[in-house]
Amino acid sequence: MGSPIRPGVRVLDRLMKSVPSMSVAKMSVEQLQRAQVTAIPEGGPATLFLGRPRKGVEIRSDVLQARHGDLPVRIYTPQAWSREPRPVVVNFHGGGFALGSARQCDWICSIVAADVDAVVVSVDYRLAPAHKFPAAVEDCYDALLWTAAHAAELGADAARLGVMGDSAGGNLAAVVSIMARDELGPAIAHQALVYPVTDMSETGREDASYLDNVLGIVLSNDDIEVFRDYYLTEDADRLDYRLSPIHAADLSRLPPAVVVVAGLDPLHDSGIRYAQALADAGNVVRVEDFHQMPHGFLSFPYFAHAARPAMAAIVASQRAALRAPSPAITR
Repeated sequence: MGSPIRPGVRVLDRLMKSVPSMSVAKMSVEQLQRAQVTAIPEGGPATLFLGRPRKGVEIRSDVLQARHGDLPVRIYTPQAWSREPRPVVVNFHGGGFALGSARQCDWICSIVAADVDAVVVSVDYRLAPAHKFPAAVEDCYDALLWTAAHAAELGADAARLGVMGDSAGGNLAAVVSIMARDELGPAIAHQALVYPVTDMSETGREDASYLDNVLGIVLSNDDIEVFRDYYLTEDADRLDYRLSPIHAADLSRLPPAVVVVAGLDPLHDSGIRYAQALADAGNVVRVEDFHQMPHGFLSFPYFAHAARPAMAAIVASQRAALRAPSPAITR
């Protein structure tokens, strides 16, 4: 889209392209399966790539019961004492519905926990192609229901409930927001959608950002098509709002949203279109557009100079909607 590439992003691009397994389009199914079961180690070199978790936040793993069985989650809780229950945010990681884990979101989730003074529940939903649509949607909605039902046990307030997600996770956050409204589920007070997947129909392939994405930094058009093939069943309706929330019949009465998009991302324009659709339906929406950034830039805070400003924008929007106490009372 004509935006210059910053030095850190150039380094990231070289690193990503130097490792064929970093591109799902270049992976065999066997390589994908190995990547899915390979856990990101705590600490060490991984934090230099993905970012160090914020100090003062306790991180623990748990397992909740979903409709399909055990569903792992990662829970982030500020260590500071608070006199009242905190907001709670449910997070859905990115990875094209076929890769990724809650662990990769430690930097993002710990910042939200610390700076919003919130409890964050990050979900390890089932991955494609072994678990195709709507498995991820079901897991994420079940996690939302569990979090609302167990908010008090988490030291949180179910009345101040938010969702967030990046890429595929942004799709899932948008989808569960619509589901919660339609199914009279938990009242969601805020949605943070970070370079979200909003349109899996043919319309998405007509966006200028999709057609102009020749650089393929982090996410190429080929990657997008492979991810879709892994996630979708042969008979899937790509206009189903659970796949393409922009095609929902009704987008009114949804939570206030912050939509973060990246100028070097093939999904840039579909994210803008979804934000506009939300606004046209009467919702409160703020767009944060980082023109010099590629898809996924929040996952690489030491390479992407805009990662911290983007997180600051997300936190500010969450604080405004979730009415977190400021400052937290500590002792």
